[in-house]
Amino acid sequence: MKNLFRAAISGQNKHVANTQSLNRLLWNGQLIPYVMILFASLLFGACKKYSDKPQTNSEEQMASSKGIKDAEFLSSHSGLDPQTSKELQEAHAATAKYQNIENAFADGYGKDPVVTLPNMGYHFLNADLVSPVFDVRKPAILVYNKKDNGNFELVAVEYAVPMSSLPLHVAPEGFTGNDDEWNENTLNTGWWTLHAWVWKNNPDGVFKPMNPSVIVQ
Repeated sequence: MKNLFRAAISGQNKHVANTQSLNRLLWNGQLIPYVMILFASLLFGACKKYSDKPQTNSEEQMASSKGIKDAEFLSSHSGLDPQTSKELQEAHAATAKYQNIENAFADGYGKDPVVTLPNMGYHFLNADLVSPVFDVRKPAILVYNKKDNGNFELVAVEYAVPMSSLPLHVAPEGFTGNDDEWNENTLNTGWWTLHAWVWKNNPDGVFKPMNPSVIVQ
């Protein structure tokens, strides 16, 4: 019994001694680097675990939806000159904010459509962008159609170049290649005009003035 008591006392003394030794090391700063390394290792592991977490269904759906839209956009312009396709993508990107028609109004496109036609939609003009200088990023006209709920949906852009800035019956250069189809003196405006269906696929061709899939409501 005495031996057991002595062993217990001895073990307790060793524990106290070890604790005191550990405290001395901590206070002297000798263990601080090791503690910091241990903390950083745990933090890195937690961050890596978080970053490796699989995407949520919502994130996957958004990525999938974007991929589908990009594929549709590219497939609708297949067969065109690569530079033409690139320029159409520039027009698409430059007018993305006009999917909200309020942004179009804020940037000078009129609140009343200048013309509404079957298979063409509602045309909103910014007269300041009717220019002899063709810029794929600055269409003078935005073309919308109405959804079933009555909201406007951006479907195409249209460029307008004054006929007076060019020789008689000579169309503007426009997009790279020979695929764009300019219309002369559209509606007696004195302009050459060109549609580009960069927001809604046109089965007849991206540069055709009319789109059979657009039904004016």
